[in-house]
Amino acid sequence: MTDAQNTAADASLRTTGGTPPDDAGSSETGAPTPLLEPREGIPPVIADEAALAETIAAFAAGSGPVAVDAERASGYRYGQRAYLVQLRREGAGSALIDPVACPDLSGLGEALSGVEWVLHAATQDLPCLREIGMVPTVLFDTELAGRLAGFPRVGLGAMVESVLGFVLEKGHSAVDWSTRPLPEPWLRYAALDVELLVDLRDALEKELDRQGKLEWARQEFDAIASAPPAEPRKDPWRRTSGMHKVRRRRQLAVVRELWQTRDRIAQRRDVSPGKVLSDAAIVEAALSLPANVHALAALNGFGHRVGRRQLEQWQAAVDRARALPESQLPQPGQPVAGPPPPRAWADKDPAAAARLSAARAGVSALAEQLNMPQENLVSPDTVRRICWEPPSADVKAVEIALAGYGARAWQVEQVTPVLVSALSGQGA
Repeated sequence: MTDAQNTAADASLRTTGGTPPDDAGSSETGAPTPLLEPREGIPPVIADEAALAETIAAFAAGSGPVAVDAERASGYRYGQRAYLVQLRREGAGSALIDPVACPDLSGLGEALSGVEWVLHAATQDLPCLREIGMVPTVLFDTELAGRLAGFPRVGLGAMVESVLGFVLEKGHSAVDWSTRPLPEPWLRYAALDVELLVDLRDALEKELDRQGKLEWARQEFDAIASAPPAEPRKDPWRRTSGMHKVRRRRQLAVVRELWQTRDRIAQRRDVSPGKVLSDAAIVEAALSLPANVHALAALNGFGHRVGRRQLEQWQAAVDRARALPESQLPQPGQPVAGPPPPRAWADKDPAAAARLSAARAGVSALAEQLNMPQENLVSPDTVRRICWEPPSADVKAVEIALAGYGARAWQVEQVTPVLVSALSGQGA
């Protein structure tokens, strides 16, 4: 066994070690302590270039890692832009920056280049931070660290409570952060989100080191920091909720036309697409193929609240789809790159199905032994691809295949023996 395998089974994994710099978080009864106010109070919102310049100077002069968070207005506004950026660093305190008033934060990003950024669920915030010029070169993801360390609950509130002994108030996580001015309770919540993030990072680093997983975590963090921006989704309209009901190509064309019309309107209005027209209404129209506005108005989602002009624009989208020649209708499914769905393997290739079953069992057992989620040990898609088109069942070939699919060095080391066993027919 590796050090990680030995220590993962240790009951002391469920640590409550690590304390914030001032007062210990847990009371004598062991109950977590509510964290009600930032240490220096709620900082003023930075909303002009002069204040931003002062903040950049202060954070450049600070020391140690910098805690970073961003608030979006998902469900309210179009896209995933940041409406508030929170930071905290030793020697600089906390800062709340309005990226609407200060849309270019590249100066801040440059001042913090080379500094370790501490984020929770980094991949959620990095796209909106990149849009305003903030791109980390080094990072520590406390959510991912919690997963690798085997914590059963890895939300920020749960991690702060179980590791540091403090309770964060999470009542404003889903509010409309595009609201101006932002209410004081929301600003307090936002400041508290970065209050203990560096303390959490320090405690998790110690725990990962104790388990022999710190180098693994560093490889994961480096992969996130160096990853290029995600490519735009092909045919995003196919992700409309309820699409599984839509079978015919003409109906698919209706979904596409309505989705694209809705997206243009939502972008122009800067509102969430779901506030313009629901996915359920789009699917309903696609299944019914209404011939006119009256038929459309009778469908769920197009009732009395939808004005005549709006109904006409939706019906025009349906009519465009109805008028398309067969050659321009979308195909029923997206072109599949890679193996077919696993449920079809037994019929298409029984040997591949047997390899996949053995590989899954082996990966599951190893993930349990290492006390981490299977998907963090190795991507399920990678396992499927290797089992569908297997390399030769030797260590070097499997290592090369894993690395080719983007597995990190630690994952290659851990998973290769399991996959070699599965490909050679010796797996469970």
